[in-house]
Amino acid sequence: MDVLIDSGFLYATLDKSDKHHPKATEALSSLSNEMIVLPTIVLVEVSYLLGARIGHNAIQTFVDQVKDSPLELVCLERLDLVRVHELLQQYASIELDFVDASITALAERLNIRQILTVDARDFHIIRPRHCDYFDIFP
Repeated sequence: MDVLIDSGFLYATLDKSDKHHPKATEALSSLSNEMIVLPTIVLVEVSYLLGARIGHNAIQTFVDQVKDSPLELVCLERLDLVRVHELLQQYASIELDFVDASITALAERLNIRQILTVDARDFHIIRPRHCDYFDIFP
């Protein structure tokens, strides 16, 4: 089964000083048969965080790791943006952010229920179209 990876989770696997690092790396290493889907919007956000918090060399290392990894990169399509806009309006009261709305739209299009995240609040609230709820890990 495929699993989508969120920015906070991916960042936590890369930054040893992140409080979620042990839990995130353990969860990532426990995945064996799952295809890990990396939205390009997450790639951008994590690159920014690495640069801001650790430095430019961390971005270079990250990109080098991703280009040689089995991660499946997936881009937003125009119809995904239509759904993102709907989600941003629907969940304005919780101030759903663009990346989480994008992950939701991609999950719906790709029929993925599993999300790797360290900040599950929004994903517990969102009711996706393709399933009753998301399976949140770790």
